[in-house]
Amino acid sequence: MAKKIMAMDGNYAAAYTAYAFTEVAGIYPITPSSNMAEYTDDWAAQGKKNLFGMPVKVVEMQSEAGAAGTVHGSLQAGALTTTYTASQGLLLKIPNMYKIAGQLLPGVIHVSARALAAQSLAIFGDHQDVMACRQTGFAMLCTNSVQEVMDLGGVAHLTAIKTGVPFLHFFDGFRTSHEVNTVEVMDYEVFDRLLDREAVARFRAAALNPQNPKTRGSAQNDDVYFQTRELQAQHYAGVADVVEEYMKGISEACGRTYHPFNYYGAEDATDVIVAMGSVNQAIEETVDYLVGQGKKVGVLEVHLYRPFSEKYFFAAMPSTVKRVAVIDRTIEQGALGEPLYLDVKSVYYGKENAPLIIGGRYGLASKDTTPDMINAIYQNLAGEAKNPFTVGINDDIKHTSLEVTEHIDVADPTTTELLFFGLGSDGTVGACKNTSKIIGDNTDLYSQSYAAYDSKKSGGSTRLHLRFGKNPIRSTYLVNNPHFVSCSTDAYLAKFDMIDGLRQGGTFLLNTVCPVEEIETLLPNRYKRILAERNAKFYIINANKLAVEIGLKGKTNTIMQSAFFKLNQHILPYEKAKELMKAYAAKTFAKKGQAIIERNYNAIDGGGDLLVEVPVKPEWALLQDEAAVVDMSRPEFVREIADPINALKGDSLPLSVFKKYTDSHMPQGTAAYEKRGVATDVPHWTPENCIQCNQCAFVCPHAAIRPFLATAEEEANAPEGSKFLPAVGFKEHKYSLVISPMDCTGCGVCITVCPGKKANPRDPECKPTKALAPQTIQAAIEANGPAVCDYFYNKVSYKGKLAGTNNVKNAQFSKPLFEFSGACAGCGETPYVKAVSQLFGERMVVANATGCTSIYSGSFPATPYTTNELGYGPAWANSLFEDNAEFGFGMQTAAETMRDRLQTVMVNNYEHMTEEQKALCEEWIVNRKNGEKTLELKPVIEATFGAIDTPWAKEIMSLKQFIVKRSQWIIGGDGWAYDIGYGGLDHVIANQLDVNILVVDTEVYSNTGGQSSKSARHGSIAKFTASGKPGKKKDLAAIAMSYGHVYVATICHGASPAQVIKALKEAEAYDGPSIIIAYSPCIAHNIKGGLYNAQLEAKLATECGYFPLFRYNPDLALEGKNPFQLDSKEPNWDRYNEFLMQEGRYAQLKALNPAEAEALLEANLKDAQRRYRYYQRMLAMDYSNENVK
Repeated sequence: MAKKIMAMDGNYAAAYTAYAFTEVAGIYPITPSSNMAEYTDDWAAQGKKNLFGMPVKVVEMQSEAGAAGTVHGSLQAGALTTTYTASQGLLLKIPNMYKIAGQLLPGVIHVSARALAAQSLAIFGDHQDVMACRQTGFAMLCTNSVQEVMDLGGVAHLTAIKTGVPFLHFFDGFRTSHEVNTVEVMDYEVFDRLLDREAVARFRAAALNPQNPKTRGSAQNDDVYFQTRELQAQHYAGVADVVEEYMKGISEACGRTYHPFNYYGAEDATDVIVAMGSVNQAIEETVDYLVGQGKKVGVLEVHLYRPFSEKYFFAAMPSTVKRVAVIDRTIEQGALGEPLYLDVKSVYYGKENAPLIIGGRYGLASKDTTPDMINAIYQNLAGEAKNPFTVGINDDIKHTSLEVTEHIDVADPTTTELLFFGLGSDGTVGACKNTSKIIGDNTDLYSQSYAAYDSKKSGGSTRLHLRFGKNPIRSTYLVNNPHFVSCSTDAYLAKFDMIDGLRQGGTFLLNTVCPVEEIETLLPNRYKRILAERNAKFYIINANKLAVEIGLKGKTNTIMQSAFFKLNQHILPYEKAKELMKAYAAKTFAKKGQAIIERNYNAIDGGGDLLVEVPVKPEWALLQDEAAVVDMSRPEFVREIADPINALKGDSLPLSVFKKYTDSHMPQGTAAYEKRGVATDVPHWTPENCIQCNQCAFVCPHAAIRPFLATAEEEANAPEGSKFLPAVGFKEHKYSLVISPMDCTGCGVCITVCPGKKANPRDPECKPTKALAPQTIQAAIEANGPAVCDYFYNKVSYKGKLAGTNNVKNAQFSKPLFEFSGACAGCGETPYVKAVSQLFGERMVVANATGCTSIYSGSFPATPYTTNELGYGPAWANSLFEDNAEFGFGMQTAAETMRDRLQTVMVNNYEHMTEEQKALCEEWIVNRKNGEKTLELKPVIEATFGAIDTPWAKEIMSLKQFIVKRSQWIIGGDGWAYDIGYGGLDHVIANQLDVNILVVDTEVYSNTGGQSSKSARHGSIAKFTASGKPGKKKDLAAIAMSYGHVYVATICHGASPAQVIKALKEAEAYDGPSIIIAYSPCIAHNIKGGLYNAQLEAKLATECGYFPLFRYNPDLALEGKNPFQLDSKEPNWDRYNEFLMQEGRYAQLKALNPAEAEALLEANLKDAQRRYRYYQRMLAMDYSNENVK
């Protein structure tokens, strides 16, 4: 049988093997496992058949717990069932895992193992999640590489079917799940040959069946539970032998040797590392190097972790071993050691001549583990034998860390290493994975591609690590010494040391708008010196200009990919590469139409032609680096923690730096110090065309454009480049609109909404000229933009108190207490969050659901929530995805409980107070629910009782943080509110507690890559609904209104900013639960023209009837009025299809599912019309005779 070689990532390999054995897949998205479910859904939609001749039935549930319940039920009914998950998602499955294992049902869970949210959330890989499952009764199988996932993923299914013991198959999140590697594909014929069909028949015969009924899941008492549990545990005795049997069959088929434990290294090794996961690949490289140096070292690689087989452990471990280092990719606070270490200690307990056994931790949250670190483990093992130890960090407190004292080069000399620096959302990640697949699938080279991200949604840095070589690539660590470095934005030159590791004779490619004659001035001395010292080649390209010209603004990835192939023809001839790139582009963009394909063809053709070589001058080698200047005015947290992290040097930070932040909290306002400067173009303000409407500031997703009212003194002190107008409505002030070029992301939304001014207002033919137009960021910098911004943003007072917040214009004079977040350029969510912060920020507390809103609101070390001149501002926290409503409910319950205590202390001590003091307390009690009034009373109460030296006054002062009525906000997306968190949300709004819920509704799971939610509508294309969603949108607003006591509103910034402000203020003022559903255009919608047109598309959503606006205020019913108020006009249904066709999520449907497209889109329209008729009926209801008492 001819071998099939293919480039793929670990998630693809796992999904491929699982598909063969799966009849039902119960799924729910969570990073980094989501792709497994997505591949399964895509294949099922295409009709791909499993080993039983059927496509897999894929069922998306509302949560991981729901998916686990579906798996359990499906197994009970006799279908082989699989699910995929990670991290907290896996923990939500644990209760069902105990049941599935207890009832000996052959389910399989494939896990992209990931860190758990503890002191903070981390989406990256380690073994904390799977280690939390080791008592569930699931057998646990670990694979170390993409090839092993392909080879051994099927063993989990085969063994589960044969033994009845369910399996958890895990591999490292991101390092294996997302690493693209060239692998040999396992033919389904091998699986079919190994499958025990009789065991399948026994499983089906034992399933629940009314024709042969039985009862499972009974309640047992103390008399028999112990016995049945013990009997069930004995069933695991033969599992390891079955695993060995199937591994032998796989080994014979593929030629690679597998056992429950595999040993690699010197036959007479004295020093052995025991490990699980992708680190074993790097250890193998290190072992080869050290054995070549005469060292007797090796590694024992654990595949079958549960049940832990002493038999197969000792069959693999060399008898010559004297010292063992067990490394765990997890941490268990308070334990004597980590799990794998304790298991190894256990199997040696009582054995004669047992080796020295020490344990260490490594690689938490994908912390890189290099051959140098592994060498340090062997050196420690043969020397000091520090126990416990850590590698990869600098523990300068307990001193557990091993020092790396030697650099070893274990790289295969035939391998080319490449490093790409990209800008989040510019397509670099996709282009590099595509490059890896092109080379892996079309040459005899092995390929590896791995992406390292930061947490920002877009505009953040991405680093792509690629390797190509003649031998299988085992380097499961980052590229540190590349032959080629590419950078997609010149803003990184001042931020990152991108070419420090560049090899001799290497190449540096820079995308820049800077002309070649000025590039030497742009390039820092450090870069010039390194280029000269390394005899490097240096090329520049203006990919941004070409991207604009061909209609791919902001997407430079294909152009840079083409340039890469032009400069690396030793890997693949350029003309052949262009041919393959075009073939891949045609396949990738087929759903988006021929026009998009042609644009990418133009990008491919242009990429190589635009390259300009910049001569590297020998004298550059003598240059001195620019002196590093530390600005001591920056806060300590920013200087010591944020700045190094933002320079990609966080790995070097010692533990002691974080000692003040043991709970991992961050001070507010640190995002303001990042000044990323990632935009190519930023807005330029022309005052004479401005009508001072402040719409631009309202819609800016990042608060990077702000209006100011300046006093005469502030105007006089303004720096050069400041511009003013007489302020409309504020005669004593001057108006200025100030853009921060270093914080702007270049989305252009402000330009889109700018109404401009007519040169001749009386001429009906005269068109307005916009006050905002794009200019290059360099032009803005040269015009003193950063200094002007710094003056206004930090030295000119915000006039919010003067202007008030009664309308959109005036509200923008309040300081945004949510600024410069890591959200996507043009994000449709953040304008709402920013507006809430302007209206209520100084007394605001936020409970934030995990998702986009939490990632852009709290990604370490940036805090976009900031403070006003008094130091007041939003206090923010995130718990989990599923519990956010309850989390916020708990916050408000606690605050009001403590305010009850404050009131009690006041009342109980009236007899000790003067009349003035008593009156002050009574005034507070009467106005306790009034946020503005309690804010006003706070300093008076503190001054009054802070001056009294009595126990009762001190008790009042101990509760001073509860004087002000808190504005409690519960914020999250539709994935949380409509799906996983809906049960909690429903319970919270059913209560009378005064909380405000903001649902930013993108109608898709944005954060995990665009999966369908219950908020999605008929025909929408998303992951898990690849052929168009067959069902309608859940009406969360109608459910909330059915309670009668909940304030409910739907808002849309593009349609009516005034209604947004009005609804937010009404909701906050309402004494009870409120829920506001905010229409939020998203990058996942694939809007024509991109998010530049987000506001126009949002406006059309309301105008055509897709998203009507209304408010439901229960207070009106108390006055005998209809609480329901429809705020949008009668829809223009004729424009409904126009709206749908401007978004890729609907426009692609006709190409993907032509048979059902028309019916699905018609259902979409009909459901919108049905909803509108429902609103009209509500509007017509008569409340005049309601009994409101």
